[in-house]
Amino acid sequence: MAESKLREIHDFLVSLAQKAGVMIISANPSAVDTKKNYAPTFVVDPIDGTTNFVHAHPYISISLAFAHKQKPLVGVVYNPFTQHLYTAIKGQGAYLTAPKIPSTFPIEGQKVESAYEKRKLPLRSPPPPLPDLSHAIVAVEYGNERVGNNWDCKKGTFSALGRDKSIDGAMVQSVRSLGSAALNMCSVARGDIDAYWEGGCWAWDVAAGWVVVEEAGGMVVGGNKGEWTPKVDGRRYLVLRAGAGREIVEEFWSKINGRLEYEDTD
Repeated sequence: MAESKLREIHDFLVSLAQKAGVMIISANPSAVDTKKNYAPTFVVDPIDGTTNFVHAHPYISISLAFAHKQKPLVGVVYNPFTQHLYTAIKGQGAYLTAPKIPSTFPIEGQKVESAYEKRKLPLRSPPPPLPDLSHAIVAVEYGNERVGNNWDCKKGTFSALGRDKSIDGAMVQSVRSLGSAALNMCSVARGDIDAYWEGGCWAWDVAAGWVVVEEAGGMVVGGNKGEWTPKVDGRRYLVLRAGAGREIVEEFWSKINGRLEYEDTD
């Protein structure tokens, strides 16, 4: 597909995300319905992080992607509360546009500087290597399936990630459970979260973030051992930042307790 057409789609999705952000900030939700917004071409999640949204916790995003032949090519993720806008086009890099801190207020006669700054991802370049998981911050999510095989797999894996190496653990530095798959992936793209392991989410949760991660030099593999080429609707993922190699994938997979089993969306 032509680069000019992907740029046009990118600009449209950015505009749509910003307009949706205004609507979300002004909303006062009392209940949120399950969303089913998945189509063959545009993959849309109007509110990723619905539990956070209901509780007024500002870690939510609008996640918009364009996919062709089941491959995400354009990704836009926007948090309207922080005004952090993540964008990526396949083959053209990933970027974060965010308010400057502090914002610049020029006096009369001085050049007006933009209140926003666009930065290429990852934020640290070159990204530092990740020696092993004991140096890592890892994002995970509980999900809403709290009984059965997948829950047992998650519990066992959470324990293995946290426990001491002397008892066959990874002893990661810390674990984060923040409530938005799209923003978790963008944090991996930024480089301030080293890995993100997920099971049970949907294509619309990850499609936009997928492009952002890969264009920032990271990788997306499957959430089970040996799944090197995951499908966007596979519902189980392991996401690693730039600087984390295949050996980190193998180490992480070795700590997974069992296998995540979800029905694909197709």
